[in-house]
Amino acid sequence: MRVKLISYTPDPLKTIYVAAKSCYSSVPPDKIETNDEAKMEKLIREIIKMGHLSILEHISFTFAISGVSRVLTHQLVRHRLASYSQQSQRYVKMKPDVVIPPTIKRGDETKGMFENEIERIYEIYQGLMDKGIPKEDARYILPNAAKTNIVMTMNYREILHTSSLRLCPRAQWEIRQLFAYIKWEIKKVSKFLASFIVPRCITLGYCPEKETCGLMPKKEER
Repeated sequence: MRVKLISYTPDPLKTIYVAAKSCYSSVPPDKIETNDEAKMEKLIREIIKMGHLSILEHISFTFAISGVSRVLTHQLVRHRLASYSQQSQRYVKMKPDVVIPPTIKRGDETKGMFENEIERIYEIYQGLMDKGIPKEDARYILPNAAKTNIVMTMNYREILHTSSLRLCPRAQWEIRQLFAYIKWEIKKVSKFLASFIVPRCITLGYCPEKETCGLMPKKEER
């Protein structure tokens, strides 16, 4: 898996701060002072704590994501407040390159079973195309494990929401890894903004799931 931040709103902290201050200021937005970083962070932290999150929608981040499975992207695109552009199996001839889950990879027998079946699938895929079947139809044989590439743009509010769900230890390992990388990429731009990218139990102070992983107690157990 490779995740790279390729674009983002310039001066994201200033943008959020100006949006927030504009709601209560008689000064035009472009005249609001943005020289005091500590002051800006304090206000943004307070507003996030209060749950007034619409100001966070004014900034967005675009990521180039590669080498992930179709399993992951099927989960990812369920988060609808984002824009996605994904590698097309209809037009691109797919190589026999797949994601192997760690639980399968660490056993010699299970790894062998998996790899043998993947090899057979791709032989059929190639065989269908050799017989004149178009790529868009031959792809029906391809596995969920097939690697894919996708470009994703999300506003910061949606990143916080999605991360709060996908960083949960109970989330599937691959998408959890993706959002750990996303946090790391945002941290390169702003450690302050990255600090809010946490599982929702950290924000709530308790686990809202039916069963806790142990990171936080259930609400009734606090």
